[in-house]
Amino acid sequence: FGEDDRAPHALRSLLEGGAEARPANARLYVTSNRRHIVPREMAEQDDPINPRDARDDRLALADRFGLSLGFHACDQAAYLAMVEAYAAHHGLAFDPADATGWATRRGGRSGRVAWQYVVELAGRAGRSLDD
Repeated sequence: FGEDDRAPHALRSLLEGGAEARPANARLYVTSNRRHIVPREMAEQDDPINPRDARDDRLALADRFGLSLGFHACDQAAYLAMVEAYAAHHGLAFDPADATGWATRRGGRSGRVAWQYVVELAGRAGRSLDD
């Protein structure tokens, strides 16, 4: 969002239901690929008298996101255990060296990378994971 952008205020109203009553049979799911939906640096504050007010206003949007999922790095043993569990659940065989190489080429080991590797395994085997 830009410095003078009003979109965060409009989005915050939508998330809170303040812009319009939400039907009982509707749910609103909002996601972001950004780790921090709004900048958190004090240097970006535009109110030199009370920078906390400006920061709190910007962070009010980020506070509407109740669930934050992280894809944290793990050690090799934990990564291979995740791959093994996913692969076993879907009836797929895997080579630990191949799984480790996959993680290295992707820049790290995490639950997300383990899942992506198993999706690749299924593709190689011509199998769908939707079963």
